[in-house]
Amino acid sequence: MDRNNELAGKVAIVTGSARNIGRATAEELARGGASLVINSVQAEDLCNEVVDGIRANGGKAIPFMADVRDADTVHAMVAAATAEFGGVDIMIHNAAVRSNIPFDDLDWDTFKTSVDISIQGAFNLAKAVLPTMKQRGGGSIIGVGGMSSLAGSPGRSHVMAGKMGLNAFIRGLALDLAGENIRANQVVVGTFDTVREGNPSSASMPAAAVRSNTSKIPLGRLGVPQDMANLIRFLVGPGASYITGQTMHSNGGGYMNL
Repeated sequence: MDRNNELAGKVAIVTGSARNIGRATAEELARGGASLVINSVQAEDLCNEVVDGIRANGGKAIPFMADVRDADTVHAMVAAATAEFGGVDIMIHNAAVRSNIPFDDLDWDTFKTSVDISIQGAFNLAKAVLPTMKQRGGGSIIGVGGMSSLAGSPGRSHVMAGKMGLNAFIRGLALDLAGENIRANQVVVGTFDTVREGNPSSASMPAAAVRSNTSKIPLGRLGVPQDMANLIRFLVGPGASYITGQTMHSNGGGYMNL
């Protein structure tokens, strides 16, 4: 297997790929030889920036603005991928709302939005890519979850509900689609240094706050988007052909110390 080009001929959709983990994942899959659909619900300028970067490095990519909660738009995105590249082999559902809101302040619309992006979005995406994956002889579906959904975190009940629902849905897909050679796995993000829209990154926090974030991580540092991108590239590639229905963590050992 050519590790430098093991995804040649594959086509991937990465939702929420304008920034952070989604962007790093899209760029990493492109380095593996895959053609990419870069997706966001509104950050069109950033999507175009990611596409331009992939193309500048010899890869293939197109942008597609879509809200994953809208089934018609998701089907249109898959149709665009099929028209441009011939089909879809890899679907990474990374789009999410990651706000912190105490339950006293949480309203139903905010709760529903978070759950719908994670679960309804995953349903729409899986339904849309299933015909082309079957036609192409199989595929790989990845759901991106968070460690706080498993360990618990104050102010994140809406996020936790969506991500745990996504985790269960992924396991169901793994069972239902195994006969079509379609694998489904969940990856879990630990304590990572990423920029959340409207929030500072941990890189801009005071040094004491950063040290506090890393004090329970055995490897002694925050994760970076590339850490997750590396894991996802492995899971969608030929080296993981016997892995499905699993929940795979990238957290520097932090989950052991919760």
